[in-house]
Amino acid sequence: MKKNNNKNNKHMVEDFKMEDPWRVFRIMSEFVEGFHELSNVGAAVTIFGSARTPENHRWFSQTEKTAELLVKEGYTVITGGGPGVMEAGNKGALKAKGQSVGLNIDLPFEQKPNPYINKLINFHYFFCRKVMFVKYAKAFVIFPGGFGTMDELFESLTLIQTKRMPKFPVILFGRDYWTGLVDWLRDVVLKNKNIDPEDLKLFVIVDKPEDVIKKIKKFYGKRKR
Repeated sequence: MKKNNNKNNKHMVEDFKMEDPWRVFRIMSEFVEGFHELSNVGAAVTIFGSARTPENHRWFSQTEKTAELLVKEGYTVITGGGPGVMEAGNKGALKAKGQSVGLNIDLPFEQKPNPYINKLINFHYFFCRKVMFVKYAKAFVIFPGGFGTMDELFESLTLIQTKRMPKFPVILFGRDYWTGLVDWLRDVVLKNKNIDPEDLKLFVIVDKPEDVIKKIKKFYGKRKR
């Protein structure tokens, strides 16, 4: 019996060693598919926010309106492809007859593609998906959300802060939601010299869909998007 256990353990170790090399191929395939599918989206804006925002919430309707306005300005709308704020973004884009992209992630809960996507790409790895969000976006619009939204917000700010990518508009929507975080960044993080005063200028806060468009237009001006 002991001999059989040793044999099973040996197979488990061998399987584990084989798992990482094969995972590399899956990662490569996700990057290749993502780059291929998004290569012709043109100027795009990525909308982030909670998957848990209900349809009757003002954040849902504000996201939908924002997406409509973005399409009217010639932008493709990209979201995480799920429910809540993501669904609202895709819904607004489709309503305005624009390109509505969903970058869906495989999760055991919450994340099923919403019905308002006309270009859907599925991902298994968060980091592959996040590369696509950044690579093809001319701006990020961050609606209220949880850990995932915060992760995407701070990754974008870090990439800009460290000059790993050019500065682009990072727009927080909802002053009442984000003010506490901004106060903490200023009163605690900045005070302890863990960021510079200029880092607090890497993002702006707005309260209206129309102001999202104004901030993007102001940033790019006559520059080519």
